[in-house]
Amino acid sequence: MSALAQRIDVDVAAEPELTDGFHLVIDALKLNDITTIYGVPGIPITDLGRLAQAAGMRVISFRHEQHAGNAAAIAGFLTKKPGICLTVSAPGFLNGLTALANATTNCFPMILISGSSEREIVDLQQGDYEEMDQLAIAKPLCKAAFRVLHAADIGIAVARAIRAAVSGRPGGVYLDLPAKLFSQVMEAEAGAKSLVKVIDAAPAQLPAPSAIKRALDVLKSAKRPLIVLGKGAAYAQADDEVRALVETSGIPYVPMSMAKGLLPDTHPQSAGAARSLVLKEADVVLLVGARLNWLLSHGKGKTWGAPGSKKFIQIDIEPKEMDSNVEIVAPIVGDIGSCVTALLDGMKGDWQAPPKSWTDAISAKKEENLSKMASKLRKNSTPMDFHGALGALKTIIAERPDAILVNEGANTLDLARGIIDMYQPRKRLDVGTWGIMGIGMGFAIAAAVETGKPVLAVEGDSAFGFSGMEVETICRYNLPVCIVVFNNNGIYRGTDTDPTGRDPGTTVFVRDSRYDRMMEAFGGVGVNATTPDELSQAVNAAMDSGRPTLINAVIDPQAGTESGNIGSLNPTSTVKKKPA
Repeated sequence: MSALAQRIDVDVAAEPELTDGFHLVIDALKLNDITTIYGVPGIPITDLGRLAQAAGMRVISFRHEQHAGNAAAIAGFLTKKPGICLTVSAPGFLNGLTALANATTNCFPMILISGSSEREIVDLQQGDYEEMDQLAIAKPLCKAAFRVLHAADIGIAVARAIRAAVSGRPGGVYLDLPAKLFSQVMEAEAGAKSLVKVIDAAPAQLPAPSAIKRALDVLKSAKRPLIVLGKGAAYAQADDEVRALVETSGIPYVPMSMAKGLLPDTHPQSAGAARSLVLKEADVVLLVGARLNWLLSHGKGKTWGAPGSKKFIQIDIEPKEMDSNVEIVAPIVGDIGSCVTALLDGMKGDWQAPPKSWTDAISAKKEENLSKMASKLRKNSTPMDFHGALGALKTIIAERPDAILVNEGANTLDLARGIIDMYQPRKRLDVGTWGIMGIGMGFAIAAAVETGKPVLAVEGDSAFGFSGMEVETICRYNLPVCIVVFNNNGIYRGTDTDPTGRDPGTTVFVRDSRYDRMMEAFGGVGVNATTPDELSQAVNAAMDSGRPTLINAVIDPQAGTESGNIGSLNPTSTVKKKPA
């Protein structure tokens, strides 16, 4: 070998291995056991998705960023690891922002990662491609927001985002990655050393012993105690401890919708079927991962009986949540698992179950209400009403308790919450704190991806319209999702009219639409069901096959009520004017 050839070999061998921003982002996520990304490809993050897939990560590409964001958010709820949503800059970022804000409101750990325009152009407002100061826009809507300008900082930025998303009260985090960052090159060895494995991202927060004693003293004084379980209790995955608290105390409980299944809804202490009675008559209420927001009438008003008639004990990891609406006489600040365990320890020895007169009154009311409902659920009419259709689905979930139920709509949501019993934790996913529409397909996709379990998505026709195009995503990834669209031709009802006779009523859709044919267009199974029996047969067939299926459930257009159970929040004009 010539001297020149030897020199070339030495020079080549001496060149260090290199890495870049693309690979460092992927390596940082994988180092922290994050293996799935939800998103929409495009400039400047197209290659990030391709490279992540090549590196063994699962990359689920959606048709719209909002639904990818919703998928990431509910993945966080199900796994207690931050779900990752990847979007393009500006419009794509804005589309994902709704999901990020909703995740923060609902305490779902999620990280929105968006590509962005170059800082020097954005800051001078020189008109770059999709120019926007995304960091400034995101900050008010999430727990934390970070921008990375140097490849060497990617590892620490990802670590900070993960810790912010899951520590304390979980929520959404924004991570801004300008386009130039991805192509920055550094030595691979230095890049590997710059990565951070997050240690103890969500450490236990133990309650003060004095807070536990205070709470137990209040509970012991109760004549009509009640436990309210919120979705925070479901997220905590302290299932055995929560069940032990309920059963050891003997206290009746009411689950909020996404806490259903922490104990089976058929449990003898469940007071869900007597909700109005127990909220009004209880004298001491223990809130476990539940907030006194609008979903619980802010802890006051006629829902809760006479002012001052009850005392509240609240378990929450966020101290600022205490006294947010009413006085909390016994606040317990800490993580739910630790707090519930401490309460259980304090109950050993001298605990007495609630008075039999209280539990007997609840049982009688439950039997009365369930008896009234039973005949409605057996109704086999054509077209179906909501109760008959939901009665069929209630039986299916009872027979398939491992399936995950996704639910959204107005009447479809409100009635399903009370009708369909759940038997296992984190099996019911719905619209949450904001009550927004459009979460259905994103939640269904992530539930199938993260758990591998069959998913039944029960959708109002209006709610389905927000994310319906994602049925193509479901078919593309061949996910075991069965969608039931309750089609009553409109929002609330399909019977409104335009007084001028010019246009359809504002709440009316195309009459007798066939949503099932959308699924057929992408290779899935479509079924038109006109009776509860047909609906039951179609859902069971879908769940048995695991094939993507959409069932168009024909509901009487007159069956719905305005805004379901929250019509009181919809102001009504009292001024009558003649049409122009």
